[in-house]
Amino acid sequence: MGNTLARLIEHWKADAHSTYNSWFLWEERLKNFRSIRRGIGQVVRDIEAGTFGNAYRGSSLETVVGSIAEQRQIFKGADHAFLWKPKLRIPDIYENSANQAAFARLLHHCDCCDSADEIIAAIHRIDALAIKGLGPAVANLLYFIHPTLVPPFNTAIVKGFNAVTGSNVKLGRWDHYLSMREGLIRLNNNYRTVLSNDLGAIAGLMFDVGTGRYAAPPRADDAGAVREWEADLQRVREESSAAQRQWELARESDATHTEIQGWLRDLGSALGFDVWVAANDRGRAYGSGKLGDGCLSHLPEGITAGMDSVRLIDVVWITRGSHEVAAAFEVEHSTSIYSGIVRMLDLALGTQVGEKSTLFLVAPDNRRGEVEQQLCRPAFSRVAELNIRYLPYSGLKEHRQAITRFGTGIKPLLEISQELRRKGFVPTGLHKT
Repeated sequence: MGNTLARLIEHWKADAHSTYNSWFLWEERLKNFRSIRRGIGQVVRDIEAGTFGNAYRGSSLETVVGSIAEQRQIFKGADHAFLWKPKLRIPDIYENSANQAAFARLLHHCDCCDSADEIIAAIHRIDALAIKGLGPAVANLLYFIHPTLVPPFNTAIVKGFNAVTGSNVKLGRWDHYLSMREGLIRLNNNYRTVLSNDLGAIAGLMFDVGTGRYAAPPRADDAGAVREWEADLQRVREESSAAQRQWELARESDATHTEIQGWLRDLGSALGFDVWVAANDRGRAYGSGKLGDGCLSHLPEGITAGMDSVRLIDVVWITRGSHEVAAAFEVEHSTSIYSGIVRMLDLALGTQVGEKSTLFLVAPDNRRGEVEQQLCRPAFSRVAELNIRYLPYSGLKEHRQAITRFGTGIKPLLEISQELRRKGFVPTGLHKT
């Protein structure tokens, strides 16, 4: 197939009406990348703000997908996969808020990352959720974020790829899309000097074969090509299974993290503080309501320095009737202890809030050694000068009910927490509350 495919590529590039010349070399293409990426960012912001709505029509998603669908013939019909089909209730990102939030996380993560591994991990996570009707058509959005890492996707591209390679990629399945991606990248690497680092070129060639504009070159190694594809598919499925297990662990971790935030929220309210829950966590389900129920909807105007940092701290206690932060809590259930300490240092050293409050790093008891190890880093030499304390889960779980009934201020938490020092912890002693 090698020589014949090379001749096909040469003929394809010379054809003034091929996708290569009519779209890939189109002067407006790069301008559309910038506007579409901005539109994807707006979709994420709308979902996070709760203003996205429950319909495709009139949404920011319709605007951005419509822009993609206008990208010449190769993307014609790109909006079909996102149109709301009420009888089938697909794609299920309009009436299911959890699925909608997961869709936003996928787009945001891919917009912020810069490696293929991170993108594939994000795809595995969305695939593990099995959101009805939300399949590889999303790759057309991701392509405009990472054109060198994510190829476009549609029926014609799949048909062309199958015809050229002898594969059996099926529509609507992420594992099949990822296996096709592997095969496209392999082909692209073989013909990189006559194609492009941008995967839109190789996808455009597959599109023109899939629409019948060009016949697929004869293959002398059908069996070998199929074996390669089957190996890709098996590897993708194994990665997907591993990602599913990781997602389940992450979900359990999120549930525990939310529970600890809920304890701190209720404890702060019982002790007479106004409570702020991290802006990105307020909508999490907790008990019979939301984690942000009964909490401040806006930070007091007096808290100005470090506003962005404070908004994302897991839980903040604010002295009622004032603008003073009494305590701030970062819960580190399974995330990096290193990053948690860094955030606390940023808050303490970089804002006026840190000067007025006690900062608590809340983590499982079995992570004590990890915290001690991290504190040996030279970067944390100033921890001993700051009012940062370690609050183990066991102390909070054992004493929170008694503190709720008999405690006042933050003193009880000082009793059950430990002062952070670079050479370990200095317990202040546990007293009955």
